[in-house]
Amino acid sequence: MSRDYSITKKEGELYEARVVDSYGKKYKNWFETASDANDWVYYVWSKEKWFNSTNSQELLAKAIQECVKIDEEAGREPSLD
Repeated sequence: MSRDYSITKKEGELYEARVVDSYGKKYKNWFETASDANDWVYYVWSKEKWFNSTNSQELLAKAIQECVKIDEEAGREPSLD
C-alpha cells in the first residue's frame, strides 16, 4: 500500500487533513492553517511504525485522562462534551 494524503478546507471551517500511511492505516485531523496540516502529514509518516505498534485505545484513554487533569487543575468541572 502506498502513502496518500489530502488537505481540504470548506469556507468557514478548519483545514481537514487525511493521511494514509504505508501500512494502509487512515488518520484524520483538523488545523487552523494549511502549514500545520502539512506538517502533521509528515509527522504521521515519520511516526508510522510507532503508531502501528501502539494500542490506540490505550492512547485515547491516556489523552482523556490528561484532559480531565488539565480541567481539574484549572478549577473547571471535567467535561468530555
